Amino acid sequence: MTIDPVPLAFSEHDHETCSGGVLAQAGALAASRGLRLTPVRRRTLEILLESHRAMGAYEVLERLSADGFAKQPPVAYRALEFLVENGLAHRIRRLNAFAACMHPGERHSPVFLICKSCDHIAEAQGAHVATALEAAATPAGFSIERTNVEALGLCPACAAPA
Repeated sequence: MTIDPVPLAFSEHDHETCSGGVLAQAGALAASRGLRLTPVRRRTLEILLESHRAMGAYEVLERLSADGFAKQPPVAYRALEFLVENGLAHRIRRLNAFAACMHPGERHSPVFLICKSCDHIAEAQGAHVATALEAAATPAGFSIERTNVEALGLCPACAAPA
């Protein structure tokens, strides 16, 4: 697992390389698992990777239909469900939206830092959060399968004095 000292969404970076690398990782992961990354699934992931923010299913559907895919909501929902179930995207419950996973194929406990001003989302590594949850779950005999922590606040750009 790679630990980003500063989540990419909140730092200067080459976004084309960032999104291209994640897309390549996702493609390799799908191939290694024998999963079909169909054109609509791949395009959905590309749409989610265009910026570091979460998108609602209808926003994704609008983009898909503009690209020539079907306009019915199940098209977007099925593609998003596939991506989430296979660790290629995350559901951000607070926003009822979806974001591309920045670490596909890696076992990780993401902590989503959500800027309430600009809607950017950073996927930070929550290894310490996962450790604390395991420490609480183990004595109870509870087996954690997935963790998703969401924190709302201001990103560095929005928090900076004007």
